Amino acid sequence: MDLWRELILAVVGIAAGFLNVMAGGGSLLVMPIMVLMGIPGPAANGTTRVAILAQNISATAGFRRKGYSNIRLSLSLAACALPGAVVGAWFGTQLDGVWFNRTLAAVMIAVLILMATGSKPSPTSGTPPTTRRRLIIGHLLMIGAGLYGGFIQAGVGFILMAILHRVMGIDLVRVNMHKVFIVGVYTIAAIAIFAARGSVLWTTGLVLAAGMALGGWIGSHVAVGRGERLIRIIFNVALVALAVNLMLRAQ
Repeated sequence: MDLWRELILAVVGIAAGFLNVMAGGGSLLVMPIMVLMGIPGPAANGTTRVAILAQNISATAGFRRKGYSNIRLSLSLAACALPGAVVGAWFGTQLDGVWFNRTLAAVMIAVLILMATGSKPSPTSGTPPTTRRRLIIGHLLMIGAGLYGGFIQAGVGFILMAILHRVMGIDLVRVNMHKVFIVGVYTIAAIAIFAARGSVLWTTGLVLAAGMALGGWIGSHVAVGRGERLIRIIFNVALVALAVNLMLRAQ
């Protein structure tokens, strides 16, 4: 890619990392912008995984430093998600051209609706007791979560949170602890599959990773108060515009 495109993607990465901290869902910006810049769908899908892997390794290490770790449960959940992710990533490498644009636009709109209408669980909200039955169901559902995450990734956090918190009864801090570990593990496999198909632009992925890391750091150190609501409105409008643009390109 040209240097100017790498610079634009670095800025997009910074914005995505910042939004992930301040309002959530910033990663949804990255893939459509890459596609609109002329990067083929599978390459955009595969390349974003490099930044996602870096982000989740960093987050896992951060949780561990704070004393949050349950490696046995995290590994068993990740092991269940892994086969689905491998299959999903393979399908992701096959989806090209207008069908990728249509699928990505549909996913973006669906996630936007979910973000707007879904109630966020609060740390004080009640959770069901974590029983053996719930653990088994949660592990089985991880296969489907891995399938979706390997396929296109965007919005997988909502699926994982529903499984870990609503189904398995895990508290929200540990939900995030397990979530970043699971995504990190299956993302390694997804990257391998996309790379084997030549669908990973390594330099671009590293630029995105650096940008998202910087944006996340900025977001964690900036207090915007009520400005978060304005950020969310701007973010939603931008995503709708990108989704419409993708659908028009898919005609």
